[in-house]
Amino acid sequence: MPVRVGTAEAGGTFHSQGVALKHMLEAGVVDAVEIVATEGASIGNANLLGAGALDFGFMAANWVGRAQRGEPPFAGPLALRVAAPMNAGPIFFITRAESPLFGITELRGRRVAVGREGTGMVEHAHSILDAIGLGFAQIEPVYLDFAAGAEALVSGEVDAQLQCPLPNQVMSDLMQRIAVRPLFYRMNELHHVLERVPHYRGTMLSRSVFPAMEEDLPQVAVVNLLMTHAGAAAKLVSDVADAVYQRGAMLAAANPLFAGLPLLYEPLRGQGAAGLSFDGVPLHEAALQIYRARGLVGR
Repeated sequence: MPVRVGTAEAGGTFHSQGVALKHMLEAGVVDAVEIVATEGASIGNANLLGAGALDFGFMAANWVGRAQRGEPPFAGPLALRVAAPMNAGPIFFITRAESPLFGITELRGRRVAVGREGTGMVEHAHSILDAIGLGFAQIEPVYLDFAAGAEALVSGEVDAQLQCPLPNQVMSDLMQRIAVRPLFYRMNELHHVLERVPHYRGTMLSRSVFPAMEEDLPQVAVVNLLMTHAGAAAKLVSDVADAVYQRGAMLAAANPLFAGLPLLYEPLRGQGAAGLSFDGVPLHEAALQIYRARGLVGR
């Protein structure tokens, strides 16, 4: 049977990373990988992992603790385990280059494409906007997936869109059609987000991405993980975790989202297993043993 890996909608970052992961794993690690374009991304993958219907699934770090504890939107506790880091990429709002909007707080009263209802992108929108005192009650949220949200921005049906880490095909296609630019945080807003949302990290969005930008722009980044479940076969988890670590350059060559992968292992050196544990969800024991064998975690 093929190894089943849950991703998300086609065109999103999880799906594009999953395709790169599939090709890497099929090059001598496992016989076959089946990519599952899961409805609901992180949430859907967690539920399928908990049911044993997936071997691995992509999840944003903000969901793993709630899934483990069985907090809404999850119906009950799910025995998840971390297998490997995937990337930490900027989550940011974009608008048309000619828009009068510049700061994120200027979205008050505006139509904002926040992702498909019930997905991780909507959760990110809530987390960011709530942290800077601009909740959903003060905007007009429009629940569209990445591609439909981009189309709505082109047609003027929305004023802004929450976008996922670059590169992604939807953004590439969008930027061929119209000029866009990201919105920025004012004053201490970014500090408030990072202080109140512990699974985010600060990052810089490179000015090279957007012709309308004159300098790099501070944004938040979310850590995305390759998750498995407590009952997963130890050898499979060990083989996959080792391949991701050893073949990071191969993954990055296939998809630039993996370019910063080596940095995501560094917390293991100083924090031990806790360096890749998020919100109470531990590393799978087989993955931990591999990281110890590779010298990333002290014995």
